[in-house]
Amino acid sequence: MIKIIHSHIVPKTINHIRLQEYAPFVFKEFIPSKSGVKKAIKKGLILCNGIIAETGTWIQEGQVLELLKDPSIKPKAFEYNLEVVFEDEHLAVINKPAGITVSGNSFKTIFNALPYNLKESTESDALFKPTPVHRLDNQTSGILLIAKTKTAQIELGKQFENKTIQKNYVAIVVGAIFKNCTINSPIENKESLTFFETIEVVKSLKFKELTYLKATPKTGRTHQIRIHLASIGHPILGDKLYGDKEMLHKGKGLFLAATDITFLHPKTSEKTTFKIAVPNKFNSLLNREKRRWNNYNI
Repeated sequence: MIKIIHSHIVPKTINHIRLQEYAPFVFKEFIPSKSGVKKAIKKGLILCNGIIAETGTWIQEGQVLELLKDPSIKPKAFEYNLEVVFEDEHLAVINKPAGITVSGNSFKTIFNALPYNLKESTESDALFKPTPVHRLDNQTSGILLIAKTKTAQIELGKQFENKTIQKNYVAIVVGAIFKNCTINSPIENKESLTFFETIEVVKSLKFKELTYLKATPKTGRTHQIRIHLASIGHPILGDKLYGDKEMLHKGKGLFLAATDITFLHPKTSEKTTFKIAVPNKFNSLLNREKRRWNNYNI
């Protein structure tokens, strides 16, 4: 079965350019070099309106360019074991560990580890490599949603854009927050909204007080939860970027984790929810701080 890795419709603004000059910009996410694009064209892996294209093919508005999967090449995988919470032909949900980047220039990323952990989709629009449809910070752990087909990638992307996907996080912050609160301060001049629900306030010898809370972001700005909590004087424990360096908890990382997500399945449109357990380090820390406080105040 021939699989299409990526489809592109030539916009109105493009004219008087040949495929060999245009294709490197269109397919750069999948073929990073111009020489690689030329090889793909020579192998007949790029179609123009369903017909095998040539390097000299003139590009015109409205043409459909398609990059086909090379059956002789398998995606290079980073052999790193991930916890797969759910998987079907269309999508997957994984539990991302803290300390690894979702994607980027490094080879050791979640993106490159996905082919090692997930089964290849048998759908006709299967992606060349399973692809995360949102991000988690390097130091943030928890639920990460993965598209395995082009349809899933597009549909889930629309849900994120329309803010119909609900994600919940847990965090431990420095200081006491006794009441639930809403923070809507802009981030980089863009609307940003997060709801916070206090779960427990714990006395601490080192930090005086710690608050264990649930965070529900309604917008998806970079570092949104971290920035919002720091803006009210309650940085997340372990936050080296927005917190006080003297208040770090050595060796334990950032106390922020994505614990559940709700969305519509891109194939069935059924409301779907996945939840994972709160990382052990959260309860371990809270119990230890309670114990030390009680022992000191006996």
